[in-house]
Amino acid sequence: MTQRLAVKLPGLNLKNPIMNSSGAVYFGLEDMYGIEKTGALVTKTITMAQRAGNPQPWVINITSGVMNSVGLANPGVEQVMADLLPKITAKYAGEIPVMASIAGESVQEYRDLAQLLSATGHITAIEVNLSCPNVDRGGMAFGVDAQAAAEVVTAIKSVTDLPVYAKLSPNVTDIKPIAKAVEDAGADGIVLINTVVGMRFDLNTRAPQLARGTGGMSGAAIHPIAVRFVYEVAKTVAIPVIGVGGIRTVDDALEMLMAGASAVQVGSGLAEKPDMMLDIIAALPEALDRYGFDDVQAVTNTFKNSQN
Repeated sequence: MTQRLAVKLPGLNLKNPIMNSSGAVYFGLEDMYGIEKTGALVTKTITMAQRAGNPQPWVINITSGVMNSVGLANPGVEQVMADLLPKITAKYAGEIPVMASIAGESVQEYRDLAQLLSATGHITAIEVNLSCPNVDRGGMAFGVDAQAAAEVVTAIKSVTDLPVYAKLSPNVTDIKPIAKAVEDAGADGIVLINTVVGMRFDLNTRAPQLARGTGGMSGAAIHPIAVRFVYEVAKTVAIPVIGVGGIRTVDDALEMLMAGASAVQVGSGLAEKPDMMLDIIAALPEALDRYGFDDVQAVTNTFKNSQN
């Protein structure tokens, strides 16, 4: 079963194609989700300075999902390097690869974060968060412009030998030029999608339900959007794609692989069911049999489309 579920990507030798999304697992809470049984651990997004996050409320429930405006709350890179990453390595060394998610307010900050974290020896890959919609500086501002996204990837590649995965935003008219730009800049893989920008109002107060106003929508409602983006990008680039967005079941995961992803990330569903990733992993062998696939890697890019 192990080889049947295994996937090998740059810097990520996965025993199965299931991992958490960067926003889903805060430092120190990994055990809640059975991380050691998944394909990889993706850290909470790390910034140069500590961030308390946006004013609350920063999470609300919506139909078929949630909206958040957390704002990249994290302890900052110094504490992560000094305390949190060594603990992660001690706990999961030899079990799973660790991909550090980073976000900067400038190209230089992205570069510095990548250089600092690469030197720790505690990570095997870098996920570049170019797509967070809940911060005023950095984040999505880089991910919606092909040239800016490429500049960040180029800067990071100049200071690290670790594989670099660019996490892109769905809040664009056309994702393909951005995906191609980060590939040309040297990205080893692409992760998509991040949350979809939305807004809800309280009819009594006439004020936005989230303190920041807008927020990122995630959950089952965005799954078809994510599948479409993965499909478009997988046809555009030659580097691997990791799909994320509304994955809650083994069928959701296989659909994302079929659209062109090589692996998937599970996010908001973990808040509702912490062992959701373990359920999907356990269900994979039977699902592969049911749909006629010898192994997980055989699912990728098996979509059939008579139109385009």
